[in-house]
Amino acid sequence: MSINQAATASVDVPRGLAGVVVTDTVLGDVRGFEGFYHYRQYSAVDLAQSRGFEDVWHLLVHGELPDAAQRSAFVARTAAMRRLPDEVRAVLPAIAAASGRSGPLAGMRTALSLLGAALGFRPVYDIAADRRRADTLAMAAAVPTLLTALHRLGRGLEPVEPREDLPHAANYLYMLTGSEPDPEHARAVEQYLISTIDHGFNASTFTARVITSTGADVAACLVGAVGALSGPLHGGAPSRALDTLDAIGTPDRIDSWVRGRVLAGDRIMGFGHAVYRTEDPRSRMLRGIAQRFGGPRVDLAVEVERRVEAILAELKPGRELHANVEFYAGVVMELCGLPREMFTPTFATARVVGWSANILEQAEDSKIIRPGARYVGAPAPQPVPGW
Repeated sequence: MSINQAATASVDVPRGLAGVVVTDTVLGDVRGFEGFYHYRQYSAVDLAQSRGFEDVWHLLVHGELPDAAQRSAFVARTAAMRRLPDEVRAVLPAIAAASGRSGPLAGMRTALSLLGAALGFRPVYDIAADRRRADTLAMAAAVPTLLTALHRLGRGLEPVEPREDLPHAANYLYMLTGSEPDPEHARAVEQYLISTIDHGFNASTFTARVITSTGADVAACLVGAVGALSGPLHGGAPSRALDTLDAIGTPDRIDSWVRGRVLAGDRIMGFGHAVYRTEDPRSRMLRGIAQRFGGPRVDLAVEVERRVEAILAELKPGRELHANVEFYAGVVMELCGLPREMFTPTFATARVVGWSANILEQAEDSKIIRPGARYVGAPAPQPVPGW
């Protein structure tokens, strides 16, 4: 093989890069056949059940769970970053108006880019690790402020300024509603946020890493990740899963509704996952949170889950299809008073921490991510026709 041939040699991979390992990471893993995932060396579900959001944020970004002193310092540092620069706040009404029916997530793409410019972000290729980390903290701390402000402005309401004395999740709910949240609601949302911080090399995380590999600044990396998340096949399912409960309405309609959709070849939102071949551990945890609140909506959701899995097992034997995180995420967020249009943005307030950790890890590798493609068009070269 010649040097030129070796340089252009290609390897065939599955569509969507399914199962292809593209790099090493110390941030965590998803073990789909076991129904287990972890952040660094700790079970993500155990962390959600026993720790606060800031603890896990510290773990992902700094590599260790904080002690009491480290936690206090980290909480104070990130809380002080919640307030937006004046030049960003001034243009949020225009961004909210322009994004209109597309919602806060669409507006956040523009706002994040502007925030990065206002904060003087430089390419990660040109700055030291401490500055990269500071940039990611600033962006992750500001995302809840941006999203809640855009949501409220889109409804003719004034944004609510962040409070430094509230934990991350409670402050998010406070800025969203203008009222200090019920502690049980704040804790439920916090557990949901922790459970969705990171989840392997999903589309948005991989997008963030590809952009990071070019040496771009943190804002550019996050804007790309948000763009990937906005797709309905990635981050748009919680509200759609809740639509399923609305369409079914009552327990006596479950079987006929589900059978009709499955036989028609329709996807039932909230069921099945690209990686898990067993019960999604996030769904199991969120089901427990929902049952902690109880009520007819939760009872219906539990029965729908039971019957959907039974009918799918009957009509699609051999396939492991279980409720995924989106199914109960919608139920929990609805119980805690979040409007449906804020379900995916709420997911983003957590995932931005996971993206940030991946950006920091990828920035340590100077190799640009540049895969190839197989050309399947008309044979080349062909003579260019004249006029």
